Amino acid sequence: MSLNKAPENNVFYRNQNWYYPKIVYGKGVYLYGEDGKKYMDACSGSAVANIGHGNEEVAEATAEQIKKIAFTHLSRFTNDAIEDCAETVANWTPGDLNHVYFVSGGSEATETAIKLSRQYFVERDGKGTSKWKVISRWNSFHGNTMGSLSMTGSTGRRRIYDPLLINFPKIHQAYCYRCPYESSYPECNLQCAYELEETILRWGPESIAAFIAEPVIGSAAPGVNPPKEYFKVIREICSKYDVIMILDEVMAGCGRTGKNFGIDHYDVVPDIITMAKGMSSGYTPIGAAVTNNEIFETIMVKGSGQFIHGHTYGGNPLSASISQTVMKIIEREGYIENARVQGEYLFEQMEELYKYPIVGEIRGKGLMIGIEFVKDQETKKPFDTDKNVKGIFTKHCLNEGIVPYPGGGSVDGIKGDHTLFAPPININREEIEEFYEKLENAIENTSKEVLGAKNVL
Repeated sequence: MSLNKAPENNVFYRNQNWYYPKIVYGKGVYLYGEDGKKYMDACSGSAVANIGHGNEEVAEATAEQIKKIAFTHLSRFTNDAIEDCAETVANWTPGDLNHVYFVSGGSEATETAIKLSRQYFVERDGKGTSKWKVISRWNSFHGNTMGSLSMTGSTGRRRIYDPLLINFPKIHQAYCYRCPYESSYPECNLQCAYELEETILRWGPESIAAFIAEPVIGSAAPGVNPPKEYFKVIREICSKYDVIMILDEVMAGCGRTGKNFGIDHYDVVPDIITMAKGMSSGYTPIGAAVTNNEIFETIMVKGSGQFIHGHTYGGNPLSASISQTVMKIIEREGYIENARVQGEYLFEQMEELYKYPIVGEIRGKGLMIGIEFVKDQETKKPFDTDKNVKGIFTKHCLNEGIVPYPGGGSVDGIKGDHTLFAPPININREEIEEFYEKLENAIENTSKEVLGAKNVL
């Protein structure tokens, strides 16, 4: 039975069991409630507001673009805004990922990527091709449309819609803290990577079109990232079996991890990158699927010349102009390097949090840092879901004035409390220190509540 805490109005809120404080404005890394309470946006909404709130330059550029033209449909017109934004994106992406298909968000981007993969093989090999399946990983999230949810490996998000989804193959996540092989790196010999080859052979290479992965995990297992060699092995396997390698950079991209994209930490070039979120810092809905030359030329030059796909707002000039402005600000102000520097400093500070018995693992890259909570640090045993540790932690964070991105299910799809911290990448050292102090208070208070004061340092 619902707790009916949400405000009584005409909005269909996502969770009727949450009370939804009202935010009236934001500035920089802070949000301000109608009651005057100040919150540090320590998750950038959902790793979205990369340059923070209330940016005057973005506001002015938006007004100028609206005066020119707000909307044209991508099927009939081009304009400077989309061309300029696509050029900037192509300059950011690695290798020959040069062709930008605009959409309105992350789910649309990953959905676009699997359609591109399927059409690529149809154009190359003919309509009789049997390559259509997409291999993904457990403990992953790729979106909420039916195709993207079919690739998602977070079982809690899938369960109610399971009859509607495609039964795409899944392999284990590169989740060293909870290694499915009960091994450790490097003794494990990257079994989790070579599982991709086993799965391709099991299902038949002739049926596999693509493999998709997040370079740094977002909401499903925040901050999890594999060893350096992992994606090199994945790249080799994909190339060997004629499988398109898709990197889901919707959350990790656009500077969040201290590099342009998360995959840049691994010196590997995928065939398709999907992006959204920080691409516009939340000032407008936008996303993209970016392909290499081979995929583009096979479909659009040597093939039919038409991609059978589209969304009304994909490639609208207003969103493209805003995104272009945001990305130029990130470049000019050096915010990607700032994410690396401040992230390393924050990570060093957070090592102290292991003194609290509920802290199981702290992991991440740049300003994309996850904490996994456990009942027992030695055994890594998770809390029972009825303990609602993620909810208790969120309450204490909000009391302190910081906004986390909590979640659950990282252990078995149901159990496993965790949180993601992904503050704006223009956060400064003083704000980092303020955040850490409040975070430690929240963790200490959470520990006392769920374990009892006598069991906490």
